[in-house]
Amino acid sequence: MRIAFFDTKPYDHLFFDDALRSAGYEATWFEHKLTPDSVGLADGHEAVCVFVNDQVDASVIEGLYERGVRLIALRCAGYNNVDFHAAFGRIHVVRVLGYSPAAVAEHAAAMLLTLNRKTHRAFARTRDFNFSINGLMGFDLEGKTAGIVGTGRIGQILVRILRGFGMRVIAYDPFPAAGSDIEYVPLEQLWRESDVISLHCPLTPDNHHFVDRDAIRLMKPGVILINTSRGALIDTDALLEGLRNRQIGGAGLDVYEEEAEFFFEDKSNDILADERLTLLLAFPNVLLTSHQGFFTREAMQAITETTVDNIRAFEQGAFLENEICYQRMSGGCDRAETRKNCF
Repeated sequence: MRIAFFDTKPYDHLFFDDALRSAGYEATWFEHKLTPDSVGLADGHEAVCVFVNDQVDASVIEGLYERGVRLIALRCAGYNNVDFHAAFGRIHVVRVLGYSPAAVAEHAAAMLLTLNRKTHRAFARTRDFNFSINGLMGFDLEGKTAGIVGTGRIGQILVRILRGFGMRVIAYDPFPAAGSDIEYVPLEQLWRESDVISLHCPLTPDNHHFVDRDAIRLMKPGVILINTSRGALIDTDALLEGLRNRQIGGAGLDVYEEEAEFFFEDKSNDILADERLTLLLAFPNVLLTSHQGFFTREAMQAITETTVDNIRAFEQGAFLENEICYQRMSGGCDRAETRKNCF
């Protein structure tokens, strides 16, 4: 099989080259993102491998199908960039589920600690031989309340981490974790009671911008908000307003709703055209990282192994354990019980 890899970086080669060679696959590497303009690069390939900011909409899927592509392998867990309705019955879509939930949970905790104790600002000061601690005061996490939105594997690990700090942890999830001892509360109660809020849920049409002005108004003044999931969970204009009026005391963002043009790229010599992103970076109480929450050796190894296994299962006509499809998302799929592929 020939596989076209889009939106690739040097670290993708580092992990994938040997694994693909051992499996007998031929890869073509493109730094370009997959878009309607670049879909022609998939000519002569049976599969494409894409990442979080590739554009896999109906027009791209049509272009891939016309070129003989029958598999889209996501080398990530998120799938909000894929039009499953357009893909169903034509191109199989597989993903990497749960590659390293600890990596993302630990990054969320790191962002919380950094924002609270302002270690990023202290580092910048001492590099300039400024040893003043004025303006660097934080608060004890012990005894405070943390609200976790989404208690999948990542959220559950963060619950354990924050309990280790002596925090009371409450959570909201429309599908509570079975058999857990997590204290679930209604979403409005979580907004009102939490000193720290961390988002760990997929982006769906139902929760797009669910952290909006109304939600922020309900939050405690000075709340710290962490988002390592998907940028569009938060209305950026509402977030900026909350930062300006000090309703939000700190924001740790590993994602941004308009990140596709910027994240994973070196823009250090450019003038950013995105005014909202520029404003976010101007706030001293905003910590923004470039979607690196997943980025550990263990996670990259797991992503590589699962992606290659997904491709091998497709090539062999086996059951696609990690397939996700339009019917499954709409609740009309029994593939898990029948162990049959979607089409």
